[in-house]
Parts: sequence; C-alpha cells; structure tokens
Amino acid sequence: AQAAKNVGLKPLVIDIFVDRDTQQYAEAFKQVSSLSEQQLVPVVDYFIQRYGVRHFIYGSGFEYYPESLRYLDNKLIVLGNSIDTFLRLQDKSDFFSSLDKLSIPYPEVCFVPPNNQAVWLVKPMQGQGGLGIQRYNPKHQADTPVYWQKFQAGTQHSVLFLADGKNAQVIGFNTQWTIDLGEGQEFIFSGIISSCDLLDEHKERITDWLDELVCEFRLKGINSLDFIQADEMVFVLEINPRPSASMQLYDADLIIWHIKASQGQLTDYALSNKGYTGYQIVYAQQDVMISEAFKWPDGCMDLPEFGVTCRTGQPVCSIIAHQKQAHLVINELQIKQLNLIKGFNTHGI
Repeated sequence: AQAAKNVGLKPLVIDIFVDRDTQQYAEAFKQVSSLSEQQLVPVVDYFIQRYGVRHFIYGSGFEYYPESLRYLDNKLIVLGNSIDTFLRLQDKSDFFSSLDKLSIPYPEVCFVPPNNQAVWLVKPMQGQGGLGIQRYNPKHQADTPVYWQKFQAGTQHSVLFLADGKNAQVIGFNTQWTIDLGEGQEFIFSGIISSCDLLDEHKERITDWLDELVCEFRLKGINSLDFIQADEMVFVLEINPRPSASMQLYDADLIIWHIKASQGQLTDYALSNKGYTGYQIVYAQQDVMISEAFKWPDGCMDLPEFGVTCRTGQPVCSIIAHQKQAHLVINELQIKQLNLIKGFNTHGI
C-alpha cells in the first residue's frame, strides 16, 4: 500500500492482517480471515461497485488459494503474472523439468520419499516464506502434498527483476537469511539485504538464466528468483512470481515499473540507491501484547494494532536500516531487534 501511495496511486487493500501501515496508506481496506474465494467475493464486489476498480496486483498467500486468483482474474485485469504462469510455477514437476530443459542447476528433487542416506528437506507443493519446510524424517507422514529436495549448504540469495514476457531486467542481487522457529519451522524467511558477494561471472550467468526463464514462463512485472551459492556453484530454488519483500530495499518507483512491465513496457531505469538497505522480520520470542505505552522506534514497519497479542513465533513487525556499508546495516538490524525485544518484555505481557 505504501509503495502505491508514494507514487500517487489510490490502493484498495484486501488483507488478513491489516496492520497500522496498511490502514495509513490505503485509500480503503477490508480485512478477511483468509484469501478463500468465499471471503473475497463480497469484498471485491464492494470495491468494484464503490470505486469502479478495474485492476489488481496480488501478493503472497494465493499459493494456498489458486481458485481465488481465477475468480479475481475473471473480475479484474491482473497487473503482473498471468494466473496460468502462477499455476505453472506452483507445479513443481513442471518447474524443475523446465530447469532441466534449460540446463539450469538446482538441488536434486524427487516426488516420492527418498530411500538413501543423504540429508533431504521435505517441502510443501504450495508454500511461501519457508513455511512448512523441514528436514525429512521417514517416520513423519505429511498431511498435505509435498516433494523432497536434497539439502544444499551455501549462502542464500535472491535477485529482484522486472520482466515483460520476453526479457528480464535485473533490479538487484540480494543476500537473505532464515530463522529456526522450532516445531518443524526451521527455514522461515527472516531478512534480506541489498548486498551480494557473487562474482560478476555468476551474476552474468544468472542474468542469462533470467532471460530464458522469462521466455519459458512468460513472466511479467516484478519477480524474484531464490538461489543458493556454494563455492563456485549456483543452484536455483524457486521463482516468486509477485512483488516481494526485497522491493523495499530499493529507492525507486518499483510499483510503477511493475505496472509498465506488466503491460509490455520494459525500459532502462536508473536506481538512485547509494549504500545498502536491509529488511528484517521480528518474530515474537514469547507471547507479547502490544500495549499503548509502547513507543515504536524509528525504522519499524508493519505495525500491529495496540492491544493485539502476538503469539510465540508469530511476526510482530518489520525493521529496516540503511547504511553506506553492508556490515553496518546488519549491525543496526541486530541492535534494533534487541531493543525491540527488550521493549516488548517491558511493556508487553
């Protein structure tokens, strides 16, 4: 909502959480308990009748509700990847077969339980942000569709890029990290920084892959590609076919670029970034209620309402930092998180 508001748009937001930031920047908002079609229909109908809205941009969460995207696509014009593209990328067999066809490396996958002694991860067929990814234990039975991928040690990265269905334009290479929240949630997305120690030859190779992937999947708008660097090798993990958290790392009108790229207009843009920006999610280490006495420090985003109780392991807010050097960004994020946790312990439950 903030990105759209900053460039003069009037965003109408449908969200599960509706944090204080969303309420501040949205022209109007509606809170839903899920992204199911049943929940969306009355809200979308209201926005169409009240505001005459014609277009929509989707974010995370529709991995679990593809039928809702079909409904939205029948009612409005999508700005971003088509629903067919989204569904193809959710079809892991199709995705990895396409990587094979393009000779793009990735950690080995299988669609039946592995029977060797290697370290494997079990991953949900539909997932986001690392939810549901855990180390494979043959004794544990999955209750939702999953696949298995061989664990690959290395540094986690992503590349944010624009696409017009034929070509890719890199916005930036990033480094990201995860947090272990326990109980099978060992690889939850935690933060990202607009710094990446990849060799130029690796960046060029990945950029070539992006051009091939854009053509293969007809990607449009803003996307991000997650990958792992291990010594001299780079392994692709997945494509996120929608605006992602890494958008916030770049000082540019990316939402406008997203719209134009979705409509086939991909031109050279100059980013004005100087230095590095980092973004991190702060998770509750224990149940904490946000009291009205709590004062949010500068650099905090996605703020919950006062009186809300954030349960252990749930996201409380996000923090952002910008410095001339990457290590100073990491230091600032760590300090901000520690101070927040101290504040929660003082003013919370």
